[in-house]
Amino acid sequence: MIFRLFRRRPVTIDALYGAIVAQARRPEFYVGYGAPDTTDGRFDMIILHLVLLCRRLGREPGGGQEDAQGLSQQVFDMFCADMDHNLREMGVGDLSVPKRMRKFGEAFYGRLEAYDRALAAPTDGDLAAALGRNVLGEAAPTQRAGRLAAYAREAARRLDATPLMALADGQVAFPDPGAIATFGEVQA
Repeated sequence: MIFRLFRRRPVTIDALYGAIVAQARRPEFYVGYGAPDTTDGRFDMIILHLVLLCRRLGREPGGGQEDAQGLSQQVFDMFCADMDHNLREMGVGDLSVPKRMRKFGEAFYGRLEAYDRALAAPTDGDLAAALGRNVLGEAAPTQRAGRLAAYAREAARRLDATPLMALADGQVAFPDPGAIATFGEVQA
């Protein structure tokens, strides 16, 4: 098993990170959920999906924990390499890239903590507030933030149900964002 994980690692990381980016680019998030269709909005959607995957890998029990943490780190490293490349492609100077990358890392770890804590809560109020603030730019949770919270909770549930071996083979399935129904006001 362990040799199989190492042998297929580059393909796995490409597949996992590719799935994150493809999901984050789904038009439903920008049309139906209200995520801003901007560089920052797309960054926040990538971060959301990256956090959900890394959260799942960080929760791997028992003997697979070391493999899951390594996989999580490699996906995060690919995210960092992609962001570095994108910054340089956008014309950000060599001296500014490390500062921007530090901010990206802080954004990731801050959201990981906030979303993980909110997903542990029995209701979506905290999750909607965090997503509204970080992704939608809203001061108070709205119906759109509640819908995004319902999506994030369903994505986390699906990822939690995905076996480590499937993830190690690059198989990840996020829910269809168009299938998540609009909910009423968010309960705190």
